[in-house]
Amino acid sequence: MIVYEYPFNERIRTLLRLEDLYEKFSFFLQQDHPYQHHVALSLIFEMLEVAGRADLKSDLLQELERQKQTLLGFRSNPNVATDMLNAIIEDINRINAALMACQGKSGQNIRENEWLMSIRGRTIIPGGACEFDLPSYYAWQNNSAEQRRADIAHWFAPLVPLFEAISMALRLLRESGNTTKMLAQAGSYQQMLQGKVYQMIRLRLDANLGAIPEISANKYMLWVRFMSQDGTLKPRAFESEVPFELTLCNF
Repeated sequence: MIVYEYPFNERIRTLLRLEDLYEKFSFFLQQDHPYQHHVALSLIFEMLEVAGRADLKSDLLQELERQKQTLLGFRSNPNVATDMLNAIIEDINRINAALMACQGKSGQNIRENEWLMSIRGRTIIPGGACEFDLPSYYAWQNNSAEQRRADIAHWFAPLVPLFEAISMALRLLRESGNTTKMLAQAGSYQQMLQGKVYQMIRLRLDANLGAIPEISANKYMLWVRFMSQDGTLKPRAFESEVPFELTLCNF
């Protein structure tokens, strides 16, 4: 099964972009080759660009606090697993405290590192990070994999609370919706949303169908058109029925 997600607003779009970059960064950081660590470092620079919004930290703090207050209201419900609920609330408290302790703009420690900024300036140029452009960077790449990994983890450490907050916010959002089984007729599905505001759509379908959803939505209507790809990967309309699962998520 493949899960496709579609954000309704720029705030959720930013969180999903950062989550995607962090997952790629975590993968490449655990590898050993200098080229793979170069990708990990480049991904940190991309994260800084996406996380450049000054209000991202405050947005996350406010949203997690709001979710905590909502969860606290469930404590008196006998049908709720108290231990699980308390664990989530504890996690939110820990993440909020760590995020509040972060001073300055996200990634400020990296922006103040002249050596890293010199690498960042060259990596945006195609082929600009060659050994003759950045001999000190080339020397660093010849360190052991363990040393390079430790350096990158050290540079990234001040960003960890931000990404823990992003992970928690998206987890709560994904778990907020009810999943319904749907069927698209002739490769197309429409649903009126009647002005109700959602934050994100999650669409799950069997990978063996070969159907690819193209999603467009606003507060009034959701429209999913399913496409397929031929041998040249050129998209074309999928004209058969497509069973799928739909989750409308909202904080």
